[in-house]
Formats: sequence, C-alpha cells, structure tokens
Amino acid sequence: MTTAKAQRVRILVAKPGLDGHDRGAKVVARALRDAGFEVIYTGLHQTPAMIARAALQEDVDAVGLSIMSGAHLTLFPAVVHELAACGAGDVKVFGGGIIPEEDVATLHAQGVAKVFFPGTPLDEIVSWVAANVLPRQLPSAAPSSAAPSSAPSSAPVPPPAAPPAAPPSARS
Repeated sequence: MTTAKAQRVRILVAKPGLDGHDRGAKVVARALRDAGFEVIYTGLHQTPAMIARAALQEDVDAVGLSIMSGAHLTLFPAVVHELAACGAGDVKVFGGGIIPEEDVATLHAQGVAKVFFPGTPLDEIVSWVAANVLPRQLPSAAPSSAAPSSAPSSAPVPPPAAPPAAPPSARS
C-alpha cells in the first residue's frame, strides 16, 4: 500500500509508562514503515511529556501509542493533553494494546482517535492511518508573500569596530 500520501505522513510510535513489552509496537511500526509511512519509534518507558516533545521535534502527523500495563486511561489522555499544551493539539493520537472495550468511549471522549485491540490485522491499522491521518499544515517561518526589499535601509550603519589593542607583552 505505498502511496504518495502515505510517504508524506510521519508517525511517532511510542511506549508510554513503565510497560516493557514492545514487540507489538515494533511490529506495527514496521508495518506502517513498509506501507510507505515515515515512522519514528521512541523506545520504552516514555513519559507523556517526552512523547509530546518528540512529536513536536519530529513534526509528526500522528502518534501511535502501545500499552499493555492497564494504564491507558491515565497515559493516553496525558499524551493528548501534553500535545495540546505544546501547540500540537492537531496531532492525531491512536493506540492499542490490552484495553477493555468499555474504556474505548472514554478514550475517544478524551481525544484518542482510534483504539486497536490485540490481534487487529496490520492491514486494518495501516488502512485506518491512510484514511484518517493527513499531513499537518505546519506554520511557515516567514510570510511567503513578503518579497525581500532591495531598497536601502534608512537606519544608519555603524562604523566598524576598531581592532583591540595588543596586550603589553605582545608589543615590541
């Protein structure tokens, strides 16, 4: 499923909290990469703030979280909150792991876009990302309509500074 759209989308895959089981996250990260997405994997034991900071630094379009420890109701919303706090509230958050079906509505209400359960086919995850994650429109550094001016500046240009005097030991 390599498409032009998929090649532009950047996904951060992260393991929040103390959960040390990362095989599923690595399998999903590889499936997304093989489908043409650009994937950044943060590794184990990430705090929500670390995940949000990495998402901001990497200019990702979505964050995929994996959790097996049962702390999803705490950690998933904390990542959503940290993303919003650092100005990246438009980054889509999805996740999976050992999550009871009755918790999905709560996670959706707290900003988690999609929850995947153990055994979800990788093609289903890839298809959901392709259909639901668009490249973010990042703010430009400078207005593109402003053309550089060739007119001289009206501010006076200061004279060049005089070179420093040589120390007494260097004088002959």
